[in-house]
Amino acid sequence: MNISIITVGKLKEKYLKQGIAEYTKRLSAYAKVQEIEVPDEKAPEHLSEADMLLVKQKEGERILAKLSPDTHVIALAIQGKQRTSEEFARELDQLATYGKSKIAFVIGGSLGLSDDVMKRANDTISFSKMTFPHQLMKLVLCEQIYRAYRINRNEPYHK
Repeated sequence: MNISIITVGKLKEKYLKQGIAEYTKRLSAYAKVQEIEVPDEKAPEHLSEADMLLVKQKEGERILAKLSPDTHVIALAIQGKQRTSEEFARELDQLATYGKSKIAFVIGGSLGLSDDVMKRANDTISFSKMTFPHQLMKLVLCEQIYRAYRINRNEPYHK
C-alpha cells in the first residue's frame, strides 16, 4: 500500500520530526509512506472571515495539486468520524482488500481544510473533539497507522 501524509506547513520541531521518523521507519515494513508538505499561506494573527476562507482556499489548492484521481483521500477534521483503533485498522485493511492501493491522509493548516479539499475527501477522521496543533496530529496519525498494521497482523503492540 502507498500512503501519503499531506500536511500544510513545514515541520520545525525536532522532537516531532524524530517521532514521525521513528513511526515511518517502523511502517516501512508494511507500506510505502510518503510525507508531503505544502507551503502554508502567510497570514496575520487576526483575519476577517473572508481572509480566512482565502487562506484555506490557497492552501487547499496546494493540497489538491498533490492528489491523483485514483487516490483514496481521508481528511483529518474535528467534525470527522471518530473511530477506535480497531475500527481504523479494519477500515485500512478493507481499503487494501478492495484495491485502494493509494491512500492520502490530509492535515490542514491552523485554519483547517478548505471546502474543496473536504469535498474531494472520500472519508474523514477525527481523533478527538479537541483542537490539536496540526504538526502534532501528524505524529499521532503515524502512530495510529502503525498500530493499525500491527492490529491487522495480530502482532504485539496494541493493548
